[in-house]
Amino acid sequence: MMDWKTKTVLVSGGTGSFGHYIVHTLLQRGAKEVRVLSRDEKKQYDMRVRYKSRPELTFVLGDIRNAQTVFESMLGVDVVFQAAALKQVPTCEYFPMEAVQTNVLGVENMVAAALRQGVEVFITISTDKAVKPVNVMGMTKALQERIVLRGNLSRQNRGTRFTAVRYGNVLSSRGSVVPAFRRLLRLGQRLTVTDERMTRFLLTLGESIELVLFAAQHTEGGEIFVRKAPSGRILDIAQVLAEEVGKPLEYDVVGILPGEKLNEILVSEEELVRSEDVGDYYKVHPWWSQSRPNTLTREYSSVDNVVGPDQIRVLLSRCDRELSEVGTDL
Repeated sequence: MMDWKTKTVLVSGGTGSFGHYIVHTLLQRGAKEVRVLSRDEKKQYDMRVRYKSRPELTFVLGDIRNAQTVFESMLGVDVVFQAAALKQVPTCEYFPMEAVQTNVLGVENMVAAALRQGVEVFITISTDKAVKPVNVMGMTKALQERIVLRGNLSRQNRGTRFTAVRYGNVLSSRGSVVPAFRRLLRLGQRLTVTDERMTRFLLTLGESIELVLFAAQHTEGGEIFVRKAPSGRILDIAQVLAEEVGKPLEYDVVGILPGEKLNEILVSEEELVRSEDVGDYYKVHPWWSQSRPNTLTREYSSVDNVVGPDQIRVLLSRCDRELSEVGTDL
């Protein structure tokens, strides 16, 4: 098992939803130092206050687009969780080069710095939208996966293991549909649904953290780790949230937004031959590997395991407990 008490960990994008929870988890596990790299000074201040300026929690203000900042932030680092990203699908559609600057070129800066510093493990946070991408955010995330995994083959690599994790929607995370629907319901407004047929993978923050910690522990370099997860229909999620506040479900269908899919995929047809079932996870072996476990017979899609309102209530309740543990409104 990885001894976090001996590790200095860098979390880029560390003031986001995932960042908050991984920082919380690493501090609980006694990490030697947890270093947050992000570009929002207010969120860094709030996190510093939240943790009462604990000496093992440190901050670097900057953007992963800046290679020098990235290099300095990685000095003495053992493990990197790369979570900095532009991830709003419609925004990336309207500003594609901004997405490229952060999700592609910024991550190339992170990989280059990790190689120069000789970090032990580098984990990038990817998404189901990187699989058969149809939008800018997914395309940049697909490129990000390739850039990170290729780091294993670099002639500069002195033993750094580069890997990626892939998951779907994290319930209650900043920018997700759950807080958006809850806000509309508090304001007494009708919900807006893009398409009634839409399904999405559903994951709690805790499950996303378990995934990245599993990847950090088990990677040999070059794999993509996927968390098995149930899926939900957007209308069922809306129904549960309306019942939560004792209101009837009222909604308007506004049409699919730019770059949206009806259903998402976490493991593609091309990856099936390299996919291995490892309990709660799928492990996609690197393309240069000779391993061909082939334990999946079809693409892993959000239409495969759709759960009903009762299970969605359980997942939402778990998410709310997790947010309460962190003690911050994400």
